Amino acid sequence: MSKLEVYQYPKCGTCRSAVKWLQAHGHEVELHHIAEEPPTPEVLSELVKLSGLPLKKFFNTSGEVYKQLGLKDKLAGMDEKEQIELLSSNGMLIKRPIVTDGSKVTVGYKEDQYESVWG
Repeated sequence: MSKLEVYQYPKCGTCRSAVKWLQAHGHEVELHHIAEEPPTPEVLSELVKLSGLPLKKFFNTSGEVYKQLGLKDKLAGMDEKEQIELLSSNGMLIKRPIVTDGSKVTVGYKEDQYESVWG
């Protein structure tokens, strides 16, 4: 099967489940620790473009950092470039895991979505 890049946080149960699912389905995974090495603004821009999702879907809206920074109220006033730079500056702001093969991207983990995209 294909080699996938996975941006994840090792202590995150959802990330571990996603990686386990991908490996069980024959994928080779290259893991990126999202907190220690968040994706660059350029990489994030490309991931957003490939995903077809709105940029807001890349924010970990239930995370502590998101809440501490009061981003619920601030995001609307920021342009896309500012939002991407903010995401890149702190990997804990990014919804995880992000999985890509270079042409497709998924954000988060739902088994039925993985089945249709990576199955």
